[in-house]
Amino acid sequence: MVSYALLLCWIVITLIPLYWMLVMSFKDTAVASSFTPEWFPKNPSIATYVRFLTETDAVRWLLNSLFVSSVLTVTNVLFCSLAGYAFAKLRFPGRNTIFWLLLGTMMIPAQVTLIPVYIIVVNTLQLGNTYTAIMLPMFATVGNIFLMKQYMSTLPSSLIQAARIDGCSEWRIFYKIILPISKPGLAVLAIFTFVATWNEFFWPFLVTQTSSMRTIQIGLASFKFADATDFGAMMAGSVVAALPMFLLFFSLQKYFLQGITIGAVKG
Repeated sequence: MVSYALLLCWIVITLIPLYWMLVMSFKDTAVASSFTPEWFPKNPSIATYVRFLTETDAVRWLLNSLFVSSVLTVTNVLFCSLAGYAFAKLRFPGRNTIFWLLLGTMMIPAQVTLIPVYIIVVNTLQLGNTYTAIMLPMFATVGNIFLMKQYMSTLPSSLIQAARIDGCSEWRIFYKIILPISKPGLAVLAIFTFVATWNEFFWPFLVTQTSSMRTIQIGLASFKFADATDFGAMMAGSVVAALPMFLLFFSLQKYFLQGITIGAVKG
């Protein structure tokens, strides 16, 4: 009974910010900025959504975010699943050393490597204000490699041995056997990567200068001015920006739950 009560409290605490964001998006900015809380909008209006979509580069920001997140999801699923398979099922010299070195990089705070990466991408490679600059440091992350390595370690090695005896090449084994039985793990990886890159703020903010290259998260910050904040339009943009996350989760919910259950995020 206590566990249900705690779970109910946790659900309420989780949903209140989402509800507040949705309610605020239908309020006029003056009402949304008032100190008196208003749980139900008295005069709901979609003017904030119209202002968000027509008076800004919101459509371009959404397309930029969709493009960047989609490409990074594909590259991470491809490269991290290959790396995870190699570390989990293949035997080669230095396998454990390389893997632990990669894991060691996860212990370094991102703030420490931010300036060197910025100098390499922007100053040395001259890629500032481009899609490549936004995506290059995140084509394949160590965390995702670790995730896939742990997942693929749970797959039966007997299937791989049988395929090798039948003459299958390693590429054919990976494509025909490993990938089909790894759908739950790949779905979890895709969801995590898409959500993380969609919500990424600081790195795209650093390497982009023009409004046409910005992503939706950076675009939302442009509603905060020197002496005021357009909360109505900002909340409307936040609702629009959150919709792809909900669609992605519910479309891959079956695989996501399977992946969690059978150890896709097992440490």
